Amino acid sequence: MTRSEGITPGEWVVLGERVIYENRWVTVGLADISQPSGERFEHHTVTLPAAAMTVVLDDDARHVLMSWRHRFVPDLWNWELPGGLLDEGESPAQTAAREVEEETGYRPRTIEHLVTFEPMAGTVRSAHHVFLARGVEWIADPTELNEGTFQWIPLSEVPGLIAAGKIKNSGALVGLLQLIALSSECST
Repeated sequence: MTRSEGITPGEWVVLGERVIYENRWVTVGLADISQPSGERFEHHTVTLPAAAMTVVLDDDARHVLMSWRHRFVPDLWNWELPGGLLDEGESPAQTAAREVEEETGYRPRTIEHLVTFEPMAGTVRSAHHVFLARGVEWIADPTELNEGTFQWIPLSEVPGLIAAGKIKNSGALVGLLQLIALSSECST
């Protein structure tokens, strides 16, 4: 991942990078970088697998399907969207639909790309793809049993949940805020 041709002014340049730790969940590297000022030093990088999650709306688009769950690393409880890591050879949209089914027991009627973002762009590489599902049909009990308790939350309550710190997961925040922003644009 080295590039030195066609440098844009203001761009940080990676002159080289080496892996210092790697497993299937995380790769930690040291990059030899040059800043726009010309200062050169080593900077840690973290690469995580790409993920996909879905804002699942009911048929009336008045409720969003979310899970109240515990995350042990930051030791927090919060509302999250169904989602997970891309399997090899799987597109982000396929992952999003698969994760909805596995975690909730519902099959999305439609799935469309909402936004892709990097959750910690200064240090971490990990594309997060957020999709929007409009309507679902029940197909079976969930097969993923450790994903929390899914409930239909009134979409009108989402801004209050965010303000109260009840939604802290970056994928849920970005996806829900993007949906709210697009809904606001459509109503003006």
